[in-house]
Amino acid sequence: MIPWVQLDSARTPDGGQELRLKQRGTEFSIMLGTNELMNSRLSGSEEALARLSCERIAGRNQPGILIGGLGMGFTLRASLAALEKDATVTVAELVPAVVGWARGPMSTIFGGCLDDPRVSIREADVGQLIRAQKAAWDAILLDVDNGPEGIVYKGNDSLYDLAGLAAARAALKPGGVLAVWSQGPDSGFTRRLKQAGFAVEEVNTRAHGKRGARHVIWIATVADRF
Repeated sequence: MIPWVQLDSARTPDGGQELRLKQRGTEFSIMLGTNELMNSRLSGSEEALARLSCERIAGRNQPGILIGGLGMGFTLRASLAALEKDATVTVAELVPAVVGWARGPMSTIFGGCLDDPRVSIREADVGQLIRAQKAAWDAILLDVDNGPEGIVYKGNDSLYDLAGLAAARAALKPGGVLAVWSQGPDSGFTRRLKQAGFAVEEVNTRAHGKRGARHVIWIATVADRF
């Protein structure tokens, strides 16, 4: 069996933990301690995050999408495939090294999507971009951690509390979509979404094919009454 080789490492934004980029043949993995955050063979649920979101804003003129978390580009690539040429996609990535990995050792799996004219990469906290403008986005897609409880960066928790969800709601255009990826279910988060004025759909999906781990995607739209 081909052994894993560590290519690079980077500290999390608070400096408390280390992200490690590893490669085995053509396969890549990003690790946090003993936890594998993502693997280049397992993209199904992240692609579903993009597909489900883009389906709900189909037909809009010049839609603007904000993606929190670049990762291995699964959500970005799926969004670009689903969106028309007049769309714009802004990706917020808090760890500069991850952008460097995308343009460097992992460039083959990104397939040039970072150079798509619809794409803008911001090395910034997605929460800051959400709070920067009102009614700015047709869809906000969040895949910045393993779910509504941050393990990579505790600062991400502020995206998922009531104040953070209210900010996301205000940042969406009428009928906009907030989509959130999670490694597993979280009934408390579902309740907070509803308290923040969203109509909520929970979608269970597989990480890969029909046998991968089960992940959860929340599709939240602004409720008719609040």
